[in-house]
Amino acid sequence: MTPRLDLTADPVELTAALVDVPSVSGSEAELADAVEGALRSQTPGLEVVRSGNAVLARTGLGLASRVVLAGHLDTVPVNDNLPLRRSGSGDGEVLHGCGTVDMKGGDAVMLHLAATLDRPRHDLTFVFYDCEEVSADRNGLNRVESELPEWMDGQLAVVCEPSDAAVEAGCQGTLRVEVRTRGVRAHSARAWMGDNAIHAAEPVLRRLAEYTPRRPEVDGLRFHEGLQAVGISGGVAGNVVPDECVVTVNHRFAPDTSLDEAERRVRELFDGFEVTVVDAARAAHPGLAEETTSELVRASGTSPVAKLGWTDVARFAARGMPAVNFGPGSPTLAHTQQENVAAADIRHCAEVLRRALGADERG
Repeated sequence: MTPRLDLTADPVELTAALVDVPSVSGSEAELADAVEGALRSQTPGLEVVRSGNAVLARTGLGLASRVVLAGHLDTVPVNDNLPLRRSGSGDGEVLHGCGTVDMKGGDAVMLHLAATLDRPRHDLTFVFYDCEEVSADRNGLNRVESELPEWMDGQLAVVCEPSDAAVEAGCQGTLRVEVRTRGVRAHSARAWMGDNAIHAAEPVLRRLAEYTPRRPEVDGLRFHEGLQAVGISGGVAGNVVPDECVVTVNHRFAPDTSLDEAERRVRELFDGFEVTVVDAARAAHPGLAEETTSELVRASGTSPVAKLGWTDVARFAARGMPAVNFGPGSPTLAHTQQENVAAADIRHCAEVLRRALGADERG
């Protein structure tokens, strides 16, 4: 039986209800059914559509601007941390369990606003999607962007991932490459007859160790780039000089760098070696100069910070709009058995977004 969600309830109670519906990646149908049913029955002013296990809703008030709020419904596998457990009370209450921080607290805030924000200053789109916690090719936003691209467009995107209730603006891009060295096989007892490809990788590792990361300032935010060896493989047997070695390198680059520029820098650093790009994603510009972004920052009452990592904000930024992370809870607790979120954080984020987006809520 599909659980009934009360979208007008305290967003803390709504978080608890969402958490108690398990939704490990690939198994979101029950929760998506509940979200869809609640949006259709409790938000008469919203257009609601379903795409696989993604649920989308939007206003059509004809306002001059639109803000997209997005959150994923799936979680990592349960780790003996369901059903929901509570500790403390009042302002000190904490919700514990799989999905509390990543990111059903953020989903609850979005659902609550969808049902209770009567007079928004912007038209609003709410995107609840599936399979974010697995490989990028399964991410539900791929399907939404392919089938319903207009549902991802607006003047600002807010991804309600945990951000300690601060605005995390933009995000770093990521580039993963394989740097390959080649040699000649030989019996290890007659090593002089071969050429050891693993030994030949020493300059690759030395260049990485000597690399000085850029720390550029973008929109007043300090980003910190990185270039790290994240894997190394080589060798075929315990008595054979290896003829190939592969060093896998991950480069995290700031929003002032294009994907092409990031690749050029990496290839220049490893000039003379065989370099193959195996994965890449663009960075997202913070967009803090945009008025809609500034409204959210002012409403938060905190200073924005740079997002040192890659998130789905980059998917929205690639469509030409500023995008930020803003949600309850600490990202350091995501994917841990101890995952938890403070009730006060959930309520605070709901009120900040209400102030930022509501026509009568500016203070």
